[in-house]
Amino acid sequence: MNVETLGAARLEHWSPEEARAAHLRDEITLIDVRTPQEFAFEHIEGALLAPLATFQPRNLPGHTEKPLVFHCGSGVRSRRVAEACVAAGWTTVAHVEGGFAAWKAARLPYVAIDVATGAPRRVDPAHA
Repeated sequence: MNVETLGAARLEHWSPEEARAAHLRDEITLIDVRTPQEFAFEHIEGALLAPLATFQPRNLPGHTEKPLVFHCGSGVRSRRVAEACVAAGWTTVAHVEGGFAAWKAARLPYVAIDVATGAPRRVDPAHA
């Protein structure tokens, strides 16, 4: 992971692989800040949705037990959310560098809508 200092805060840039490993070990809470439409079309299984458009750090679950790691489509929106958290007084914030695009490029599994049936299906590009 790469770390950046924002004033007195620490912004962690996690790779998709680091985020997946921590998510599988139940060590983090993964928060998707994309739109509800993007999330409905495809998302990381187990991620929670907190869209940037209505994002308020005070509305998030406590992040003292498990760190929150944000992600979006490319890393731009999740960085904006991280900066909002820093402005709200958080001292450590993390996001997935490159976002969901990097997750998919790393061939990590996700959930997508099956266009033929409209039902969600697991996609595992590494085992396709």
